[in-house]
Amino acid sequence: MDGDWRPVVRYDHDRDAEGGHDITDEGLHIDIYRDGEKVDVKDVYGPVPAAEGFDHAEDDLRENVQRYIKRFERWHDIRNGSDL
Repeated sequence: MDGDWRPVVRYDHDRDAEGGHDITDEGLHIDIYRDGEKVDVKDVYGPVPAAEGFDHAEDDLRENVQRYIKRFERWHDIRNGSDL
């Protein structure tokens, strides 16, 4: 968008970071972004071993990528990618 990458959704696991998340305790979730700011958090999968988190994140993204993209385009008034 405007020549820059923008976050749409983000899956994170970093139990050692300040404010970080541990998917082995909290479960896998996504941060949802609008205008470069996190606006919501949605649960994706219950507590899961860290080694499996990437697989679950990929599965969620594969199943929902079009919905995430459409929402981003709607929020930013982008029409079929022509405004990127």
